[in-house]
Amino acid sequence: MSAGPPRIGLFGGAFDPPHDAHIALARAAIDELQLERLHIVPTGDAWHKTRPLSPGVHRLAMCRLAFAKVPEVLVDDRELHRDGPTYTVDTLTELRAEHPGAELFLQIGADQAGCFTAGAGRTRSSGWPRCRSPCAALPLDPQIRSTPTIPCRACASIPAACAC
Repeated sequence: MSAGPPRIGLFGGAFDPPHDAHIALARAAIDELQLERLHIVPTGDAWHKTRPLSPGVHRLAMCRLAFAKVPEVLVDDRELHRDGPTYTVDTLTELRAEHPGAELFLQIGADQAGCFTAGAGRTRSSGWPRCRSPCAALPLDPQIRSTPTIPCRACASIPAACAC
């Protein structure tokens, strides 16, 4: 990979179940962003979901099977161990603390980008604009081949939620 700081991605979701598009999106992010590691994070208590999810232990096992052939992927169970609703900003904050100096990349699907920005004023999501480490958001849509990063270095947000 690069000689600069480590490049680490976060791809969270329900993964209920993980499917070929998830794997394709993970591979695209790894290749296009030259990620050394991509954390696949099945959500814990998904406050934004209106349907019940399969138990976390099953979604975790499915993720481990689905992403087993992608060596840069680390299936990360941290959100499954949290009490109460889980928020991406908490996971990003933890990753930043675990990997100081790393470039962090958030990968979200187009189906969640609107939900993510709509939550920008909510209790925990309001912490997102305070993210001051080098981050970039990467909304990916399996129907769109072009997947540019959005380098808002001051707030690490996607444009609709950018506080700059």
